[in-house]
Amino acid sequence: MNDRTTTVRISVATAATDELVAAFARLIPQLSTTAAAPDRDALAQIIATPSNAVLLARDGTESGKIIGALTLVVFRIPTAVRAWIEDVVVDASARDRGVGELLTREAVRLALERGAETIDLTSRPSREAARRLYEKVGFQVRNTGVYRYVAARSETDA
Repeated sequence: MNDRTTTVRISVATAATDELVAAFARLIPQLSTTAAAPDRDALAQIIATPSNAVLLARDGTESGKIIGALTLVVFRIPTAVRAWIEDVVVDASARDRGVGELLTREAVRLALERGAETIDLTSRPSREAARRLYEKVGFQVRNTGVYRYVAARSETDA
């Protein structure tokens, strides 16, 4: 890529380690003000699901600190194999180093390797840098309505 990204390594998470739990506790609040960081059991379930790949960006220095993450889901439906990218987050301390681009390009590579014919993601209009990144990687804005159904949560879930 370039000098900014030479000290970043991308890998796929294989276990819900203490390091991974701590990294998500640090990263998720930077992604969402309403979502809770997944606990060890939730991360273990996500990682163990065959259709999922949790990609991690690590600082290439000796510390190897997790500085970003992305979740890729590849699934078969009657018409094709599709992929979806979710929860792309780069630590504020590592932004503008090409980390998001490396994560996204590796997700695209893995999705294609797993047979995906299309790869989708969403990005709010206010996230201008993210939108530029996705277009740079080759994603195109689709003219489609995205609908969401939100399951009711009990008082104990809130």
